[in-house]
Amino acid sequence: MAHFAKLDENNIVIDVVVVDNNELLDTNGVEQEQLGIDFLTAWSGGYTNWKQTSYNGNIRVRYAGIGYKYDSVHDAFIQPQPFPSWVFDNNTLDWDAPVPFPENPNPTSEYRWDEETQSWLEIPEVTE
Repeated sequence: MAHFAKLDENNIVIDVVVVDNNELLDTNGVEQEQLGIDFLTAWSGGYTNWKQTSYNGNIRVRYAGIGYKYDSVHDAFIQPQPFPSWVFDNNTLDWDAPVPFPENPNPTSEYRWDEETQSWLEIPEVTE
């Protein structure tokens, strides 16, 4: 099955739909993204702003989720900025916290970003 992201006028993902792989096959049996877009355009009554995505990240860096943005310069889906302080890295195409994740995290703890203190907070595992 092939997956396609439906994009709004600002290239924000508003839906992700599944298309049978057969709809993407050309006369030589080779998958073509445009054939999937053509299928979806007809299926949706004329909506044309579609981009293929994949679970394994082989297409456009990562799987598109609702709210992600399609970046045509990098041909990639970019997740929403998780916190106002995080900065976009044009090399990894991902958001980085202003403070690196702990180098030697406690394996029995979880960590979460605290925007107010601009730090990673350790959440110890609860044992009973």
